[in-house]
Amino acid sequence: MKIIITALFGLESLVKEDLLSIGYKKENITVTDGVVTLDSTENNLASDVAAVNMWCRRGERVFFEVGSFKAETFEDFFDGAEKLPWNDFIPKDYAFIVNGFSRKSKLFGISACQSLSKKAIVKSILNSRGLPEGTSVYEDRTKGEVRIQFGIVEDVVRFMIDTSGDGLHKRGYRPLTHEAPIKETLAAGMISLAHYRPFDIEALVDPFCGSGTILIEAAMMALNIAPGKNRHFAYEALPYIGPKARELAYEEAVSLENTDPFDDIFYFGSDIDPKAVTNARQNASNAGVGSFIRFDVADAKDRTIEALNKLTSFDRHLIITNPPYGNRLLTEDEANKIYKMIGYNYLTKNGLCKKGVRLSVITPDDSFEKANRAKADKRVKLYNGNTKCQLNNYFRLDKNI
Repeated sequence: MKIIITALFGLESLVKEDLLSIGYKKENITVTDGVVTLDSTENNLASDVAAVNMWCRRGERVFFEVGSFKAETFEDFFDGAEKLPWNDFIPKDYAFIVNGFSRKSKLFGISACQSLSKKAIVKSILNSRGLPEGTSVYEDRTKGEVRIQFGIVEDVVRFMIDTSGDGLHKRGYRPLTHEAPIKETLAAGMISLAHYRPFDIEALVDPFCGSGTILIEAAMMALNIAPGKNRHFAYEALPYIGPKARELAYEEAVSLENTDPFDDIFYFGSDIDPKAVTNARQNASNAGVGSFIRFDVADAKDRTIEALNKLTSFDRHLIITNPPYGNRLLTEDEANKIYKMIGYNYLTKNGLCKKGVRLSVITPDDSFEKANRAKADKRVKLYNGNTKCQLNNYFRLDKNI
């Protein structure tokens, strides 16, 4: 059995880290573009599906593979789909829907493939149940639903069943109240790509905190709070996995948390919008990290190094943020003014870090570098929704100041 975790491009290696942290061996993990595969077994499928959904911070969705085959024609596609053991995975009377995609393959008509998939699955089920061809397969959504996805990549078809339901970025602590919130999975990835070390010698600061996602994800990681703790998953309605698997995963997750209070605050967020700050505080409380983060109403331009030193009592800070983008909330000129302000606060004229700060900022492509005429020390290509972005990491200290 194979468990498939989809990932945003650029975060695949971090999904592998998630699996290693759960306890899986690296030889059982395969990383490709946008996908991480975990080898499981039939006996361990339920517990593995539950564990991965509970603990995968940077993945988007968890599937398990029904089967794969090569197909260059619609006939190949239908025959291959029909041969898969659908009766084992679609319970009697459950409804099922099929979605899919195709990349670099001869078959690219998705609607046609969806229709063929449905027919092939019905034929397979009828054969397994000893029913004559042409018999209708009854589907009752009130009883249950199985979400099936096919992927065709370089003429190889893979059929999978979705075990997550809502995407893994929907942690359950944040309603959709902010104008342009960053995905929780991307926020968690940014924190790792910035090489943040929890409870070390630097505070984590987000001067454009919005709904608080970056800081909340950082605190949850530091306190070992499972990202899937506050939600449910599609696999709970599948009889061969079931709710018991989630209950066991939840009990283990709670036992592994480390939420003892501590004296210092390591996480500081601010936003010029009072409503956003109110929402951020509520979201942090929902996530169980409200007492570990300080949120304030403040203009980002006032979060200078000197101001941060007074606010946090730390003399080192990692500024990690997702400022408003041009063509997203602002015009390009307005966005560039914000980028220049960030650069003025934390970078020298040489494009290096001022004393006591590191900077990690995500913007479309290289717009931040161009605005500040400062090449980042480390760049990572990422996607924020459908926007192609770049995470700009600045960590070299300007020794001339």
